[in-house]
Amino acid sequence: MGFFSFFSKEKKETLDKGLSKTKESVFSKIARAVAGKSKVDDEVLDNLEEVLITSDVGVETTLNIIKRIEKRAAADKYVNTQELNLILRDEIAALLTENNSNDVADFDVPITRKPYVIMVVGVNGVGKTTTIGKLAYQFKKAGKSVYLGAADTFRAAAVEQLMIWGERVGVPVVKQKMGADPASVAYDTLSSAVANNADVVIIDTAGRLHNKVGLMNELTKIKNVMKKVVPNAPDEVLLVLDGSTGQNAFEQAKQFTLATEVTAMAITKLDGTAKGGVVIGISDQFKIPVKYIGLGEGMEDLQVFRKNEFVDSLFGENA
Repeated sequence: MGFFSFFSKEKKETLDKGLSKTKESVFSKIARAVAGKSKVDDEVLDNLEEVLITSDVGVETTLNIIKRIEKRAAADKYVNTQELNLILRDEIAALLTENNSNDVADFDVPITRKPYVIMVVGVNGVGKTTTIGKLAYQFKKAGKSVYLGAADTFRAAAVEQLMIWGERVGVPVVKQKMGADPASVAYDTLSSAVANNADVVIIDTAGRLHNKVGLMNELTKIKNVMKKVVPNAPDEVLLVLDGSTGQNAFEQAKQFTLATEVTAMAITKLDGTAKGGVVIGISDQFKIPVKYIGLGEGMEDLQVFRKNEFVDSLFGENA
């Protein structure tokens, strides 16, 4: 069974519900694409291409998927339209498997590195601070001691929001005054975490993209200062993207991957949108693991991203 045994019925229901708008949108479009057709021909593939692009899968990834289906259709000589959903599911699952690292076994961190330091990046409004709060909740629930660092010192609201999450979850938050040096906050957070033998440290950072050079310099400075306390820090740079923004999320991913070395992604707000296809495209285009997905407002609605479960929820009963 491995870690899939941890995927409870409740989590599957949350995932199904969270992806329902995307699923309904994609399948209603596919139904129109194959209407009146018995076999997958060039016209069906052209229509399917349009379906995937308008579902925010992205142009390059869409062309990759279409190429795979063409190859499959050529090998099988004849593919009927009833089989199309199943083939689409198979090829998207294969694409995600090729382009990502292995699924992680729930909310866990390597015990060999302590504290495990996660630096969180992303523009304002994508659900960055909320994601940090939910991560802290999940790590604490898994028996880990967690410290949060409020290094987004340019927005009072960001610090206040993190403080509220800290109180709600019951984990300490290290902060300084407004406008303080973000690297100094990160330094203090790691120092406190080390002194108190904490397992996990999550550092919030400012999400301004108007000046990429400034952002790059700031994130580099935070990393360098953290290394003075924990030589390998950060262990992870987590980019948070808002799935409901579709193609805009691609652009943000592009900017942040140029500004710093992103090692993992969290894609939020998938429950309120029909743009869930963005997860497939971003995973394929950036070759960076999508580690978490946000499916609602509740504490439990941040899930570890599991490729097969995701594809099953997207294509499940329709395939």
